[in-house]
Amino acid sequence: PSVSQVALRIRPMSVAELAQGARPIAHRLDEQVVVLRDPMEDPDGLPRSSCSREKSYIFDMVFDSSATQETVYRTTTRGLVAGVISGRNATVFAYGPTGCGKTYTMLGTDGEPGVCARSLGELFQAIEDASGDTEYEVSMSYLEIYNEMIRDLLNPSLGCLHLREDAGGTVQVAGITEISATSAEEVLQLLARGNRQRTQEPTAANPTSSRSHAVLQVTVRQRHRGGGLRRGRLFMIDLAGSERAAQTQNRGQRMKEGAHINRSLLALGNCIKALSHRASTKYINYRDSKLTRLLKDSLGGNSRTVMIAHISPASTAFEESRSTLAYAHRAKSIRTT
Repeated sequence: PSVSQVALRIRPMSVAELAQGARPIAHRLDEQVVVLRDPMEDPDGLPRSSCSREKSYIFDMVFDSSATQETVYRTTTRGLVAGVISGRNATVFAYGPTGCGKTYTMLGTDGEPGVCARSLGELFQAIEDASGDTEYEVSMSYLEIYNEMIRDLLNPSLGCLHLREDAGGTVQVAGITEISATSAEEVLQLLARGNRQRTQEPTAANPTSSRSHAVLQVTVRQRHRGGGLRRGRLFMIDLAGSERAAQTQNRGQRMKEGAHINRSLLALGNCIKALSHRASTKYINYRDSKLTRLLKDSLGGNSRTVMIAHISPASTAFEESRSTLAYAHRAKSIRTT
């Protein structure tokens, strides 16, 4: 059985946080341990060993603000690429509150590309290096789930799309645009085109808050001469930011979006929790949200799953950080079969 991996990334303090007089309260102790201190407990800011509200969390890997994009990719995602080429499924999630660096980790910038660009580069390179008696075909689709509706980011004019389950039990998005690709550059251009279609709205917590889950699916089909067909899928998912309405000061439409976002993250959390207590839970409810239905094979099948959780180190983000750490910590105990 493949075991999911959960990493945590602490972003640097932002200009806004420093301007508010926030102090850093989340610290990486070593490669696997992060400590979160309750700012209310310790007004003088001195770490006290007897501090009752200091809690440590253990992950497979903890990155602080000094970790490079390359290090994060190499440690979390690089090992998945070979599996996808040989016909297995893999999923990488970015999870965490709005404004904590999920999109940066997944997409990065031109100068500092993220997980998507790096894994695609490696994928096409590996195909190029593969033996000549195998033919590969790579295709991709890119969608967002916004308010529980599925939109094709490569062709938004299609409107709201629906999930269908085929005879083999694989969940597909009916009518989604699937585009063949021959290079990483091509996929990244398509990705950039799709990102311009993503639903973003300003909230008090983040001026460009992604209000949807973005799901990039890369499918690799390989045909051996005289052999059968194999298919591997790599999902790369930039989840919408978890949030408390108090923090984002959302009203009306933003508030409704927040409720949808939180509900689907809760459904994902419930599936993760059920998977991590396999012995006591016979039934895993994937049907609670579009996100969990779409990821049914990835979460419970022969898939390897990596979650990269994100937090801000600031004292003003304590509540968000605490709930993110608890959620991600639950995910750490998944065992897929």
